[in-house]
Amino acid sequence: MLSSHTPPPEDAPVPESTTGSRDAHSARSDAHPARADAHTPDEALPLSGITVVSLEQAVAAPFATRQLADLGARVIKVERPGTGDFARGYDTTVRGQSSHFVWINRNKESLTLDLKHPDAAAVMDALLAEADVFVQNLAPGAAERLGLGAERLRHRNPRLIHVSVSGYGAEGPYRDAKAYDALVQSEAGLVSVTGTEEFPAKTGISTADISAGMYAYSGILTALFRRERTGSGATLDVNLFDSLAEWMGYPLYYTRYGGTRPTRAGTSHAAIAPYGTFTCGDGRQVVLAIQNEREWQRFCATVLEDPQLATDPRFDRAAHRYAHRPELESLIEAAFAEMDVAECERRLGTAQVAHARQRDMTEVAEHPQLVARGRWQEVGTPEGPIEMLLPPVGMDGVDYRMDPVPAVGQHTEGLLAELGVPAPAVERLRADGAV
Repeated sequence: MLSSHTPPPEDAPVPESTTGSRDAHSARSDAHPARADAHTPDEALPLSGITVVSLEQAVAAPFATRQLADLGARVIKVERPGTGDFARGYDTTVRGQSSHFVWINRNKESLTLDLKHPDAAAVMDALLAEADVFVQNLAPGAAERLGLGAERLRHRNPRLIHVSVSGYGAEGPYRDAKAYDALVQSEAGLVSVTGTEEFPAKTGISTADISAGMYAYSGILTALFRRERTGSGATLDVNLFDSLAEWMGYPLYYTRYGGTRPTRAGTSHAAIAPYGTFTCGDGRQVVLAIQNEREWQRFCATVLEDPQLATDPRFDRAAHRYAHRPELESLIEAAFAEMDVAECERRLGTAQVAHARQRDMTEVAEHPQLVARGRWQEVGTPEGPIEMLLPPVGMDGVDYRMDPVPAVGQHTEGLLAELGVPAPAVERLRADGAV
């Protein structure tokens, strides 16, 4: 294994570090491969000219770097030769490709590299010599053993922003614990407040990974902004547990200072009624969220067509409605059973009562709000085009990149040539299994 003090072999097929040979802020802005399918010229995007090298896999780190890539950063994704990021194999639902992988890896260039190969250090050093950001989510301590720790890399490139994403951080008793998303959701208490009292549940998405990815993304943007003022890079440490623990703020403080955790109530509310999911006569479901007396009165008069129910002593105020929730819900369910969802939503809309349609994922894909606003856009993948959602933040004058998802190692030859590696040396690296 390459140590942090091992120099590149004398016959390494890439040039030695050129740190300081040109301003790292503008590094490679002229080297971005031409993209005929780009929607906005790179120079018009907020992060154009920023180069990110990411030794990433799974969800958290790739989710962070995709946000940067969407905004014009050049993201070079370093993957294992052959298999690549193991998230490529999570499932085969998107034209034979992983739904996780295509979601968070558009706009990137894929370089395959065996980090344990003797020539890998020279390739990484050349890549990182003028990079703006380095993101890695190896196990704690692994980056340092490979010569990719923050101290060494920032000494060689003082403007570098070095980002480590881990499960529980670089210190503490959980430092080396496995940190899959469901496990972190359990440790951070999210499972304890999700589901019902009978059946606690994890969330249906990778919440811990996404929270860490978003904090890594915002941290990188902050570090880039500070670098504009100071000229210095930064060392960032982000982990799934701390990120999700921050998101647990309400139930965490509620429990710490109130003595008990919030009740698990499914789609219902721990203290408000009617609040939750109700089924209409056609089997479709709507979710109610009635939170004040005016709405309650309109709901009774217009939706249930029983205005006197609003003044029934069992239901005439919020506390009474919650105390008699089973009786109240039975009345609502009986009334909704006489309507299809269209009629129910018509009445709710007329009454201006807060509500939503409970949709499955097939319905969400065709959601009228997404369709009407053109949120789906075609993106290329190794197995053909797919439709993907545009990034959620609208910014005037910015048309986000929606470039292809790369195949494993798709850009290896081009990147090595860009680093000055001659074609025969590239062939030798391939033959040796280094790339």
